[in-house]
Amino acid sequence: MLTPAFDLSQDHDFLTVCIRVPYARASEFDVYFEGVDFRFYAKPYFLRLTLPGRIVENGSERGSYDVDKGIFTIRLPKETPGQNFEGLNMLTALLAPKKSRSAKPLVEEIGTSEISEEGVEDGDEEFDWEIEQTPYEELSEDALNSHCHYGFGNLRSGVVQRLQDELSEVIDIKNPDSTPAAERRQRRLAAELAKFDPDHYLADFFEDEAVEQILKYTPWWCDAHTQMMASLGKSQEQGDHAALVSFSEDEKYQLRKFVNKSYLLDKRAHRQVYYSLIDILLAYCYETRVTEGEQNVESAWTIRKLSPTLCWFETWNNVHEIVVSFGRRVLCYPLYRHFKLVIKTYRDTVKILQLGKSAVLKCLLDIHKIFQENDPAYILNDLYISDYCVWIQKARSKKLTALAEALKEVSLTKAQLGLELEELESAALLVQEEEAMGKVAQGKPTQQMPNSSPEPSDWEESESGSGSDSTTSSDSEGSTTQHEELVGTQPASDKSLLGPFLEERSALLIRDGGVCRDVDSEGSGISQKQPQASAWAPLIQEVKDQLQTTLQVSIPIDAEAGSHSSTQDTDGEQMPHN
Repeated sequence: MLTPAFDLSQDHDFLTVCIRVPYARASEFDVYFEGVDFRFYAKPYFLRLTLPGRIVENGSERGSYDVDKGIFTIRLPKETPGQNFEGLNMLTALLAPKKSRSAKPLVEEIGTSEISEEGVEDGDEEFDWEIEQTPYEELSEDALNSHCHYGFGNLRSGVVQRLQDELSEVIDIKNPDSTPAAERRQRRLAAELAKFDPDHYLADFFEDEAVEQILKYTPWWCDAHTQMMASLGKSQEQGDHAALVSFSEDEKYQLRKFVNKSYLLDKRAHRQVYYSLIDILLAYCYETRVTEGEQNVESAWTIRKLSPTLCWFETWNNVHEIVVSFGRRVLCYPLYRHFKLVIKTYRDTVKILQLGKSAVLKCLLDIHKIFQENDPAYILNDLYISDYCVWIQKARSKKLTALAEALKEVSLTKAQLGLELEELESAALLVQEEEAMGKVAQGKPTQQMPNSSPEPSDWEESESGSGSDSTTSSDSEGSTTQHEELVGTQPASDKSLLGPFLEERSALLIRDGGVCRDVDSEGSGISQKQPQASAWAPLIQEVKDQLQTTLQVSIPIDAEAGSHSSTQDTDGEQMPHN
């Protein structure tokens, strides 16, 4: 028997089932429905569905057949008019036989209270997303090796040992079958620190035109989330907003191909499933946003590289450490490494979870397709994604809503990433400012200050440039005092513009020792000190220690008004201001 392609929709009073059965005889078909059971037979097609709501036979049911398209359309009345049938696009779950929906597990472990099926776990009780703490117990080596599990719900082990050649190109962790979870995390953190490139990060930090363009992209879930918020403002009803998410024919075909399963997960394993789901969705949202929805040959690499769940078989204790881990990897591995992308992707993931399991399932199906078309990333489908696609169809929307709220409450700062980003940015900005000062200072003897008033930003450059060009100092070998004396003169045109600034900043802070070089100005007859831009970079780490020497600037009263170069009256004396 063949399972035909089918689609379900609903209105206020009816459930509509559309079944595509090409080349079937319209005169030879049977339809049976009662309660939540629906069955259709038209040789060689057979379809059995377990519906999320009850239907009834009351004489108002209708059926039709489109010969050209080969589609049966059957309208079935709802037992309770107005009831919303949730999960009509979860095709794999609808194909499950009725007996698999029982809350009783098929195999039950005697003497434990943690084992639960979907029906038990998905009750109305509030799910606790806080970290579960247990007393420390030192385990033997054999006991540690026995706990080295991975995959969906940590249900798999020994797979990497059998597929070492294929998985070595997919995952970063070596020998996960014999590596405990704590050691995996230590190795991952060390690998991220070794991979972090400050130059790459600063390049994206200062030249962020491409990043800003990526941030403007609007993926499909943003539009759906906007519609959801508008509808919530009217109805105040929450749940799975399946009507806002549509599946393509290829996605529906893939849903029918999945083998329906029931997963026996304890409380800890079930929490890990939800946590890893966040981690995988974060990586997917980043890839979709960066490629603007058009996946390429690097898409599979990007998703698995940004997800520690997929490439390190990581386990999680709380939601915050998932976001921190994702932020670190965004700044270490992909092409675009910017903190704004971390925040934007985090918000995208919150929106997907708020849309419900239909939106989550659509993302998982896209990931499944990307991995399936990439060799050997398809192995990750067997370990994680296929099971997620089946499991999410049975998950309760209330749990995803609670997970979205827990993720929404997380706050992330650059300091929490542990990469010293703020210190790196501050040092880079300081170097940039000092290089700008050096360039202005070197161009001062050959360029005259314009008479027009500059912009506010130019005022700062003019101030720093004029201060550098008008500085002179005595020879350091003969100096015995802690403060150096500095006297400079300005042309009349420069003095009129910079006078107020020089009066406010009569004391300038400069570096002590080795930051200036002697340049004899042709025709001036004096020695000028000009900073070199290349000399600032090695001094970044010594900024706080060396900004201690105070130089006093005074402008001689008898300076010549028409001079265009830094000159000093030969009869004048250097009079430092105390």
